[in-house]
Amino acid sequence: MPILNKDMTLCISLSARPSNNGTRFHNHLYEALGLNWIYKAFAPTDLAQAIAGVRGLGIRGCAISMPYKEDVIALVDRMDPSATAIDSVNTIVNDEGVLTAYNTDYSAIAQLIARNALDPASSVLLRGSGGMAKATAAAFRDAGFADVTIVARNEAAGRGLADLYGFAWAADVADRTADIIVNVTPIGMAGGAEAEALSFPEAAIDAATAVFDVVALPSETPLVKAGLAAGKTVINGASVATLQALEQFVLYTGVRPSDEQVRAAEEFMRAQ
Repeated sequence: MPILNKDMTLCISLSARPSNNGTRFHNHLYEALGLNWIYKAFAPTDLAQAIAGVRGLGIRGCAISMPYKEDVIALVDRMDPSATAIDSVNTIVNDEGVLTAYNTDYSAIAQLIARNALDPASSVLLRGSGGMAKATAAAFRDAGFADVTIVARNEAAGRGLADLYGFAWAADVADRTADIIVNVTPIGMAGGAEAEALSFPEAAIDAATAVFDVVALPSETPLVKAGLAAGKTVINGASVATLQALEQFVLYTGVRPSDEQVRAAEEFMRAQ
């Protein structure tokens, strides 16, 4: 890492509960590629002021995490089609004060669906209704999945998301099961009130063939651990974090690291 200097380019992340994932991933690649850049995570108390700071201070890139992925839309200048399509933002690029919003979550989820050969004929229970849930639902829809139920306690948000993609809605999991279960809520996230909780009951885990938890920290959430113990196909949030962060890195820097460099950065990110 270069010594801090006046010419250093700054990228940041904004999240209610920031982790070191992005910080470690991006900074590792900056060092590997010899870039005079630095990345820092923040937990803003005022989103509008934070985005004004991005613009005013010339911060090059800004990652957006829960719960700001939709609220930030009103604060940017331009929406890339990747963000417009799902009304959700996870990346902002600052070009001399002009803020353009993108969404790299969608491409990460889509890649993982394909890599794990998830069958579009499968039934899906997707728990969550926020910005990340929109990206996840869109990726499943575009991969050909039709038998999807959005599980969300907030009826307006849950029904809205379900209707957007032609899916069903339910207020809670109850005794529902599906071939694929997907958690896109903070349940199981380190530091949260439900860090030790299972986002799906054991019966749903037992009935599933694949378990997908978008929560990135820890990489082995209670749901991921239960899925592994039950011998299911498991996709964890750390994989999502790596893929979406890579596309953010390219948007910020204009440089695409080699596969070997990405693997090294991912290993460094996970070795916390």
